[in-house]
Amino acid sequence: QLQLVESGGGLVQPGGSLRLSCTASGYTLDKYAIGWFRQAPGRRREGVGCISGQDTTTSYADSVKGRFTISRDNAKNTIYLQMDSLQAEDTGIYYCSAETTGWIGACLAAVDYWGRGTQVTVSS
Repeated sequence: QLQLVESGGGLVQPGGSLRLSCTASGYTLDKYAIGWFRQAPGRRREGVGCISGQDTTTSYADSVKGRFTISRDNAKNTIYLQMDSLQAEDTGIYYCSAETTGWIGACLAAVDYWGRGTQVTVSS
């Protein structure tokens, strides 16, 4: 079974940047639509953005548009979430997800696999 592993979380000051990674062993991720979600304490999990498994199309939540960027490195079997201009409201556990059709429209709505998450804390 596909197992996703996130890394790159940590503590960063407001205005700073982090890059999260999502990878899997034993499976190639290039055809999957990969999503990023986050969950803040006391709040429900929300979709942050997605990258298609059919082309290079990406989509983002309005709250992160212009600050976050999702990209793929197929040679490394890794998907990245570059987070810039981080704010306290970005604090939470970040999860990557995989959707098997690769269609970006299903990426955040029909998740087939989840990672375990990585903590991001934005604080001075």
